[in-house]
Amino acid sequence: MRQAIKKFRKFYPSCLGVIFFFISCSKTPLQRNPYLVDIRFQREINLSLPSYNSLTFVGGSVLVPDAGINGIILFNLNGTTFLAWEATCPNHLPRTCSNLEIKGVLAECGCESYQYSLATGQLLNPSQDLDPPQGLLFYQVQNLNGTLRVNN
Repeated sequence: MRQAIKKFRKFYPSCLGVIFFFISCSKTPLQRNPYLVDIRFQREINLSLPSYNSLTFVGGSVLVPDAGINGIILFNLNGTTFLAWEATCPNHLPRTCSNLEIKGVLAECGCESYQYSLATGQLLNPSQDLDPPQGLLFYQVQNLNGTLRVNN
């Protein structure tokens, strides 16, 4: 009986540590943008078409109007990596002025002139009343030998 108690005393702190570890590792739920709905789509973009010529250059971008909520913005990050962003301002409910315009390597909201980096999706000029400020909504992109597959 004494040996069982001794073994238990040695084993007990380890058990508590493992239990504490599993309890403390709970995942925080993913916070979805409260203003933008989840639209399911898949679109293939052939980079050899003339309308997508600006995507052949690093830093080039193009607006594809018939995908996503108000379109998607494709951005050539480094020549081989492409990013796709929702073309709707993520910091308020969609309205007529919330379509994003491409301004070089930035996207700008027509409502409040919020500017977003097309390389990171980060809001660059947040106002005090945004709590929390939302970044651009990202879509998945696969580069399949000159054809981009964009989906969410």
